[in-house]
Amino acid sequence: MPKNLFTFAIALLFFGSQLNAQQKYTLSGTVSEANSNETLIGVTIAFPALKTGATTNEYGFYSITLPEGEYDIVVSYLGFQDVRGTISLSSNIKRDFELIEQAEELEEVVVTDDAERLDIRKPQMSVNTLAANTIKQIPVVLGEADVIKSLLLLPGVTNAGEASSGFNVRGGAVDQNLILLDEAVVFNSSHLFGFFSVFNPDAIKDVKLFKGGIPARYGGRVSSVLEIFQKEGNSKDLKVQGGIGAVSSRLLIEGPIAKDRTAFLIGGRASYAHLFLPLFDIDNKAYFYDLNTKINHKINDRNNIFLSGYFGRDLFSVNDSFINVYGNAVGNFRWNHLFSDKLFSNLSLIYSDYFYGLELDFVGFDWDSGIQNFNIKYDFKHYVSDKLQLNYGLNNIYYVFNPGKIRPNSADSGIVEEQLTKKYANENAIYIDIEHKVTENLSVEYGLRASQFNRFGQDEFFVYENDNPVLFDPFTLVYREAEPIDTISSGRGQTLEKFFNFEPRISMSYNFNGKSSIKASYTRLAQYLHLLSNTSSPTPLDVWTPSGPFVEPQLLDQYAAGYFRNINDGAYTFETEVFYKDIQNRIDYIDGANLIANNAIEQVILNGEARAYGIEFLLRKNEGPLTGWLAYTLSRSEQRTPGRDLGLNTGRSDLETGINFGEWYSTPFDKTHDLSIYGNYELNNRWSLNANFIYQTGQPTNYPVGQFEFEDITVPFYGLRNQERLPDYHRLDISATLTPKKNKRRAMQSEWVFSVYNVYNRRNAASINFRENEDTGRNEALRTSIFGIIPSVTYNFKF
Repeated sequence: MPKNLFTFAIALLFFGSQLNAQQKYTLSGTVSEANSNETLIGVTIAFPALKTGATTNEYGFYSITLPEGEYDIVVSYLGFQDVRGTISLSSNIKRDFELIEQAEELEEVVVTDDAERLDIRKPQMSVNTLAANTIKQIPVVLGEADVIKSLLLLPGVTNAGEASSGFNVRGGAVDQNLILLDEAVVFNSSHLFGFFSVFNPDAIKDVKLFKGGIPARYGGRVSSVLEIFQKEGNSKDLKVQGGIGAVSSRLLIEGPIAKDRTAFLIGGRASYAHLFLPLFDIDNKAYFYDLNTKINHKINDRNNIFLSGYFGRDLFSVNDSFINVYGNAVGNFRWNHLFSDKLFSNLSLIYSDYFYGLELDFVGFDWDSGIQNFNIKYDFKHYVSDKLQLNYGLNNIYYVFNPGKIRPNSADSGIVEEQLTKKYANENAIYIDIEHKVTENLSVEYGLRASQFNRFGQDEFFVYENDNPVLFDPFTLVYREAEPIDTISSGRGQTLEKFFNFEPRISMSYNFNGKSSIKASYTRLAQYLHLLSNTSSPTPLDVWTPSGPFVEPQLLDQYAAGYFRNINDGAYTFETEVFYKDIQNRIDYIDGANLIANNAIEQVILNGEARAYGIEFLLRKNEGPLTGWLAYTLSRSEQRTPGRDLGLNTGRSDLETGINFGEWYSTPFDKTHDLSIYGNYELNNRWSLNANFIYQTGQPTNYPVGQFEFEDITVPFYGLRNQERLPDYHRLDISATLTPKKNKRRAMQSEWVFSVYNVYNRRNAASINFRENEDTGRNEALRTSIFGIIPSVTYNFKF
C-alpha cells in the first residue's frame, strides 16, 4: 500500500503541474538576511492586487505560480525593511531577496518579530512560534535564556514544577513530545535535571511547537512536535557573540570559510558554579557543557549541503563515590536540491544518541544505558500552483536500545559483569500532505502517513504461560510478576512483532473578511517508543523501550476547533481552541513496579488508555512599546487501566480490578487551571523591561490516608491514585535590560540583563512528605521547595 500511495502522489503532482502550467509562470528563489546570508523562515512574499502570496520554508525557499502579467510585490519580515517593487511575469523567474534589519537604519523604531504573528488564512492550527529575541527577553531562573522555560508561557504547555525535566503539552506525558534539533531527535532536553534546557539560545534560528493539526511529515509521538533549527552561519563576515552569567557562560563564533559560499558556526556553553563549592568545603559537583556546530556550503544555485551537530554532557557527583554522567550527541548531513522552480527536496542522514551512566564506588559497580538511532529521510515540496502545494516523502529509523550494562569497578568488588538484553527495532514511514486553497476564503490541509514498526529478535526473550507476563491474585487483589516458563534466542534478522498504522490528518480554515477565521483539525498519530518512568518528572535514569509482543503502540485521535481574529490590523491577535485527545495503549504500572535495571519490564506494566480535553485562550499585543501576551488553559488529563479479559472471551473486564479499580484518575501532569502573562516594555533606546507571571493548579499526588502497626513499625497506606494535589503554583519574574549607548567607532555591542526570579519569594512545593514529630509524636507534613527569590546578572556581547 505505501508503494501504491507514493506512486499515486507522484502521478498527482505531475498531472496537477500540467493542468496549472498553461499561461501561468513561476516566481521562485530564496530570502536571506543581507549582512549574513542567513536564510529566513516564514518571510511573506505578497502580491496585494491578487490578495495572495507565499512564505519561505525551513530553508528560506519560496515558489509561487501566477497568471501572466505585471504585479506589485512586497517582501516583508517584521524587524526588517520591506522590499517593494514590480515583477513582470512573462516567463519563469528566479529572484532572490536580501532583507536589511530595520534597527540598523532606524534605531529609534521599536520592532518585533512577525514569526510569532497569527496567520488566520492558513489551515494550520494549534501551532506556536517563538522568536530567538523573545526567548532571550523572558526572565528565567539564574538569568539563563531558555527555550523550554519560554514554552511554558504558552497555552496548553506545562511541566511538573521547578527544576523538572521536559514539558507536557495538552495533558500529554514528556515522552509523547517529539523534539527535533536540525531534524535530529533529542531524547532528553534538560541540563542539570531540568534547571536548563540543552538548547543554546545564541545558536537558535527558529522554534516552532505543534500541539495539534500536526502535518503528515511528522510522526512517532502522540502529543506534540517541537522543531528547532540552528543558524547556518554567517558567510559574509566573522561574528562573535556570547554571555557571562551567574552560573554559566556561552560563546558563539560564525563566519565565512569561502565568502558567500561556505560558512561555519561553532558555539559552546559551560557552567562553573561547581568551581566555588570547595570554598565552602563541599565535595559535591554538578555542571554541564555543550557544543553546537554547523557548516553549510552552497555548491550552486540548485544545491546546498549542511553538516550540523550537537554534543552535550552533564555530570553530578557526591563525594566522588557517586558519579552520574548523561547527555545527547546528534549529527545530521543534509542536501537541499532544487529539481525545478517548483520542486524542492531535502535529503537527511541523521544520527542520534542518548547516554546515561553511573559510577557507584560504594557498591562496587558502574552502570550505563542509552538509546541510539540512525535515520534517513527524503522530503519533497512541490509548488504545483498558487492554490496547491504537495509535501511528500519517506523516512526510515533504526533503533538500538541498551536498557543497562553493569560492570565491576574493581577486581575484588564481587560484582559480575552483566548486560541487560539489548533491543532492536526499525520504524519506517511514507507520507503525503496537500495544502489546498479551495476558494478565496476556504483553505484545507489534508494528508496521510503510513507507518510500520518492526521489533527485531534479541539474544534473550522470555516466554510466559498463556502469553501473560503479569498475574492477578483475585484473593489479595494484587498484580504480580509472572515467572517465565522458557527463554528463547533469536537473531536480529527475525521479527518478534510487527505493527502497521494509517495516520490520516486534516485541517481546514474558513476566513471572514481577512480579519477572523474559524479552524478545525483531526489528527491521528502512532507512537512506538515508550519512556519507562513512574515519577511525575522523568529523570535521566529513565529508560526507553520499544513496542513489541507485550507492549502495544500508543495511538492518538485528536480533535480541535478554534476561532482566530486579527484586531486593529494585527496590532492585537486573539485565538481560542477547544481540543479532545483520546489515546489507546498508554502504559501503566502495577503497584510496587521496579523499573530500574529490569530485564523483564513486561512483568510490571499494563496497557491502558488516556484522555485529555480543554479550552485554550491566547491574546497577544504585537505592536507598540508594550508587547506580550496573556495565555489561559482550562483542561483535564486522565488515565484508566481496566481489568483484562485475558483472552477468555467472556466479554467481561471485571475478572480483574485493573489499576485504581479501573476508574479514571488524574495523570501527574493534569493542571486544571494554567495562566501565563508575559510583557515586554521598551522604555527607551537603552532600557527594556520584561515580566512574566505564572499561576497553575497544583499537580496531582498521593498522600497517606491512614496507617497501621506491623511488628512495632508504623506503615502508611494510600488511597486511589492521584486523589490529592500539591498547593497551587504561582510566581512573578522580572528583568531589565540595559543597552549602553553605542559608540559608532566600536564594533562591539553589549547589554546587561538584571533579573529577579520569584520576586515575592513564593515557596512553591515540589513535594510534600510526612513524618512523625519527635517531640509530640504526631504526624506532620513537610514541604520541599526548590527555589525562593533569586536575583541574577548576565552580560551579553557581540561583535
